[in-house]
Amino acid sequence: MRDALKYQGIFPAFYACYDRDGKVSGPAVRLLAKYLLDKGVQGLYVGGSSGECIYQSVAERKEVLEHVMDEVGGKLTIIAHVACNNTADSRELAAHAEKLGVDAIAAIPPIYFHLPPKALAKYWNDISGAAPNTDFVIYNIPQLAGVSLTVPLLHEMLQNPRVVGVKNSSMPVQDIQMWRDEGALVFNGPDEQLLPGLAAGAAGGIGGTYGAMPELYLEIFRCFKAGNLEKGREVQNECCRIIYKMCAAEGNMYAAIKEILRLQGGPDIGSVRAPLLELAEGDRDTVCQAHEMIRSAIEKYC
Repeated sequence: MRDALKYQGIFPAFYACYDRDGKVSGPAVRLLAKYLLDKGVQGLYVGGSSGECIYQSVAERKEVLEHVMDEVGGKLTIIAHVACNNTADSRELAAHAEKLGVDAIAAIPPIYFHLPPKALAKYWNDISGAAPNTDFVIYNIPQLAGVSLTVPLLHEMLQNPRVVGVKNSSMPVQDIQMWRDEGALVFNGPDEQLLPGLAAGAAGGIGGTYGAMPELYLEIFRCFKAGNLEKGREVQNECCRIIYKMCAAEGNMYAAIKEILRLQGGPDIGSVRAPLLELAEGDRDTVCQAHEMIRSAIEKYC
């Protein structure tokens, strides 16, 4: 496994950053990247679900990655999610990411049509072929993509020397064990189970709520490495309670997270892009409660 150390640790999934007109904001991207760098995370996962990739154009996704790399490239491990719902655009983003010098690219399966394994393998290998000098990470998220990674498909993909591992967002922790047992490096995806995912063999975690409370996820990782599982479980349970509170908002969870960031003194990165729902009038109390839960947990555990 090439330089696996750089893929260990906590990787916040980078949030979409917009100005007041709903356009991608380069200054906000840079502020968020610097904010997360200063928190001590290992790297960033750019252009995925948290980055609202399916609601952004190819040009916008390139712009975001360029600002991230200008701000923290070489200081953090950068994994760029490049998948689009067609191969040509995905290859364009992959080649662009390699040109910028990212550490790895990643891709979900195309959504809507449920492709057979042979088609999925060709799609991923075609994307990897556009960035032949860059590591490739398979993104397994069957509950949204509609198709699941399988052991035979992983075997086929591991014939590609650029394929280093899997970002696993399926809910069964057992999947992490299976992919790890086949020789793949694995990132835990579901934030609610970072500690169990690490115990099952994940090298680190990539998560959509990490950016709202990086201190807590970094503490979970430290606890696991130190063998302090009792404290790790306490912090993990508190993260779960905070996630449940954020999801209680009528508006989209990422709209809640972006407001929480502002309350924490972090950068103003706008709201979410339609059709995702912005925060409703009644969501203010929920957001404030989640913010206070995060503040209290950091004070208690970190």
